[in-house]
Amino acid sequence: MKENEIKLKAIAALTALRGGVDESLVSDLLGEVIPREFSVPEGATAEEAGLAVLAQLSEPLSALVNGFILAFDAVADAHDEAGAEPGTETILQGLALRLASDNFD
Repeated sequence: MKENEIKLKAIAALTALRGGVDESLVSDLLGEVIPREFSVPEGATAEEAGLAVLAQLSEPLSALVNGFILAFDAVADAHDEAGAEPGTETILQGLALRLASDNFD
């Protein structure tokens, strides 16, 4: 699957979640970007097998993350350009504080 196709899947998943679609459908959509089979060199050690799998996962996962970032940037820019309060930075700081606080509970 090409990088742009994977980015589109990420954006579709976010759109579906915001639209109230069942999370299992979103998981299925995102699962489409993960390879179902991996090539591992014959006679590979456990470390070599792990590195081979990681190498095959890194490209689609990177494209997926880039798709989420692309979508976030577009929404954040629109939010901030509209002059909405609080701004994106404040929202993210609040989220980070809540998550950090949850780690100490």
